[in-house]
Amino acid sequence: MAGGFRVLHLVRPFLAFLPEVQSADRKIPFREKVIYTVISLFIFLVCSQLPLYGIHSTTGADPFYWMRVILASNRGTVMELGITPIVTSGMVMQLLVGSKIIEVDNSVREDRALLNGAQKLLGILIAIGEAVAYVLSGMYGSVSQLGTGNAILIILQLFFAGIIVICLDELLQKGYGLGSGISLFIATNICENIIWKAFSPTTINSGRGAEFEGAVIALFHLLITRTDKVRALREAFYRQNLPNVTNLLATVLVFLIVIYFQGFRVVLPVRSKNARGQQGSYPIKLFYTSNMPIILHSALITNLYFISQLLYRKYSGNFLVNLLGKWKESEYSGHSIPVGGLAYYVTAPSSLADVLANPFHALFYVVFMLSACALFSKTWIEVSGSSAKDVAKQLKVRTNIHIFLCKILVLFGIGIKLLAVPAATVLC
Repeated sequence: MAGGFRVLHLVRPFLAFLPEVQSADRKIPFREKVIYTVISLFIFLVCSQLPLYGIHSTTGADPFYWMRVILASNRGTVMELGITPIVTSGMVMQLLVGSKIIEVDNSVREDRALLNGAQKLLGILIAIGEAVAYVLSGMYGSVSQLGTGNAILIILQLFFAGIIVICLDELLQKGYGLGSGISLFIATNICENIIWKAFSPTTINSGRGAEFEGAVIALFHLLITRTDKVRALREAFYRQNLPNVTNLLATVLVFLIVIYFQGFRVVLPVRSKNARGQQGSYPIKLFYTSNMPIILHSALITNLYFISQLLYRKYSGNFLVNLLGKWKESEYSGHSIPVGGLAYYVTAPSSLADVLANPFHALFYVVFMLSACALFSKTWIEVSGSSAKDVAKQLKVRTNIHIFLCKILVLFGIGIKLLAVPAATVLC
């Protein structure tokens, strides 16, 4: 982009103060990438288990329970905000760039640096804003109970945790690690939950006596303690309100299916009209938009849950509020669950027994989930600059640059040959 004022120029004064991971000045070996990735995930997991200092209480229903998996956050810990700052800032900046509100020329190094700085600055501001909002809203007790000192300390802990996540994500994105930080943090958080729900040694009194929370441990415990082994197996596979073996096996099956289809791609041959013989390829993944539709869908559903719960607590007798969602406190999980209204039908059935008991609920959920993700995928492709037209323009620019370089090299080669003729004459 040529001269003139642009919105991105407002970021220039802040670039010197923003934390930054230097780009690798050499090719990082695969072994080092694995080490960097493991260290990053270890830091993230430690922060996910490190309790916030100074909080008064985290008891009661968690209003953000439904968004914690997709945002890799953990209640009452330093990683309370999870990846919210970087996900939100990244989505906002991509939408602004895709809709041409902010002009960016990706072929210009300064523009790329300014865009990265703008995204980072927005992420830091979001982290500060969310930390202040969490404290003032009474998530950890009222400010009067916490005291001004503890309130400020909690805000600082959440703020610095947000910066740590931003830096870890940048470290992985700049070639030091494997994959994207956002995807790895989400996957790590999900894997942690799966392992815990499979092997948790915590005992819970469910009304049928003390039961282990972990599905695998509960399976062996029931087989050992119950005389009727068939009934023990049935309970381990289909028990309600606690993780069961059927849920675990379904999760593993979905995991394997996703891994299988992740490798599917279509290689599009690219030929140049101006230069004969010039041919390239453009790979298109089956999961072209990656996990972005799921993130957008989860954000939509989470906001629906949040608004529905707030309204139901105050106006539970209102018809429209009940149409939006009915809620009840779960006896074992410590959070509210939808039992009626729209919120119930857009929630996945908790078990195979629920699917058989209410097939309309399961059918509605599947249709809604697929339709919403398809719509989000189409919209995201258009606004993020990933549509067929945008890709065609990018390929055209790359092809023209490639042809230009080829012509220069050809002319350079001809020039060398012309110079070589008199040189050879002199030498002879």
